[in-house]
Amino acid sequence: MLQEPLLTAFGLATSAMEVARGLDLSGQVVIVTGGSSGLGLETTRALAMSGARVHVPALDPVAARAALRGIDRVEIWPLHLGVEASVGAFAKAFLDREDRLDTLVLNAGIMAQPLFRDLRGREGHFSINFLGHYRLTALLWPALVAAGISRVVVMSSRAHQMSDVDLEDIDFVRRPYDKWIAYAQSKTANALFSVALDRRGQANGVRAFSVHPGSQPSRLSRTCTRR
Repeated sequence: MLQEPLLTAFGLATSAMEVARGLDLSGQVVIVTGGSSGLGLETTRALAMSGARVHVPALDPVAARAALRGIDRVEIWPLHLGVEASVGAFAKAFLDREDRLDTLVLNAGIMAQPLFRDLRGREGHFSINFLGHYRLTALLWPALVAAGISRVVVMSSRAHQMSDVDLEDIDFVRRPYDKWIAYAQSKTANALFSVALDRRGQANGVRAFSVHPGSQPSRLSRTCTRR
């Protein structure tokens, strides 16, 4: 089944709470990476206030706890998407706690950072924005299938138009580093991942969707300059 655009009453000024109004998500289990700031915070708030139990893995659990104070049905976990062991530890802890996962929102990410590499030598944007989320989804797959009908929402960006995934030099070993190209190819990878995951997951009741969030002021752009 191909995904087709849908006409809705929602627009540029529509809030997360307005989208969720009238939804009853009681009993549903959700994970929102990056769910304690920016768009992720508002997503967490709307889902929790609609009755879902929302798990928020965060790089800084103390800051996440402060940001999410006052929102019920939220549980915070430590997670560093660029560290393979951290991804594995969170997935195991979650699966030990929950037997299903209704919605997985892959929202966390970085943008336009100076060059850095993870412990395996992978370029930072590709490691955190794509590889970490890919591994997390694979590890949580049994819980997504167990839900019967589940959704994976992958945060992409129109920046994918700036770059393909350079399979010959993903990690900028030979080509000059460009922070925007690094970000763009990670978002291209996210978009391609969601398309492939949706195609392969439908037989198990798992659908995947790639989302361009538009331009929103948030901590994501804290390292951006006019150049």
